[in-house]
Amino acid sequence: MVGLDSIGSMVVSPNDIRAAAGRIAGIAARTPALSSRALDALIGARVLLKPEVLQHTGSFKFRGALNRISTLTDEQRERGVIAFSSGNHGQAVALACALRGIAATVVLPADAPGTKVEATRDHGAEILTYDRLTEDREAIARRLATERGLTLVAPFDDPDVIAGQGTAALELLDDAGSLDLLIAPVGGGGLIAGCAIAVHAVNPDARIVGVEPVLADDYRRSLAAGERVRVEPQTTLADALGAPMPGKLTFAINRGHLHSIVTASDAELVGAMRFAFEHLKLVLEPSGAAALAGLLSGRIAVAPGDTVGVILSGGNVDPASFLSLLSAP
Repeated sequence: MVGLDSIGSMVVSPNDIRAAAGRIAGIAARTPALSSRALDALIGARVLLKPEVLQHTGSFKFRGALNRISTLTDEQRERGVIAFSSGNHGQAVALACALRGIAATVVLPADAPGTKVEATRDHGAEILTYDRLTEDREAIARRLATERGLTLVAPFDDPDVIAGQGTAALELLDDAGSLDLLIAPVGGGGLIAGCAIAVHAVNPDARIVGVEPVLADDYRRSLAAGERVRVEPQTTLADALGAPMPGKLTFAINRGHLHSIVTASDAELVGAMRFAFEHLKLVLEPSGAAALAGLLSGRIAVAPGDTVGVILSGGNVDPASFLSLLSAP
């Protein structure tokens, strides 16, 4: 592990993640650690899977959203909040706000999966749409936040959101004792940032490996360049991992914690979805299968005797899409 940039170590600490765990306890689900004999035999190590598909709203995003919403002032609660999202963060903010009696507005891509749109609306949020290929969702949300006096709840580049996401690793560490390797998907970088801080507090030598889509490899390029690199949006099955550029805060944290980034093709994502369904009876969305796809690809070195943690980050996929993907030859 290389030295952590000071901005990351100062803004989000292991104590912040433990505090977040206290805030969301009893509301967010404590998801289990699952194992598969077939997977252990295939990889040659002890693999523990963290199925955030079983989290409220179907993804890890509820952890960070709930922690952030729980820190709002009374005035901010009265005014309401706004979020921009590819879908999962929007659902999470909508539910967290509904539980706290707060008005929520969510900016979603016009082509977001129907299950994500419907769930966000069902939680009472106002939905505004944008074109993910031609419009800047963050710019839209920030403009509306200023015009309406709303508090922006960012999907990843926020200390409270990062700390909330890190609670997934705290739970995994409770079950595993310690980890030699953690594999997590990378979109904006909030999940892997929070989890890396938690894991390295227990085992500083643990390797943290991120997995992102081949067509949205902004983190891989950014780490190689030593600075944030923007990648023009492209269509990928992993819609939730399509952030065009690492966040400023998440990149400052992740460049000090990540051992490496590997990419997964759409075919590999579908293969991991199929493996999870056949061996674990779990329904994963393509983005949620990314970490497992990276492990199954063989491009991540695993030593015999390693304890490996894998975050299965979400399962919000339309039934018809799921069946179509898994039925393809």
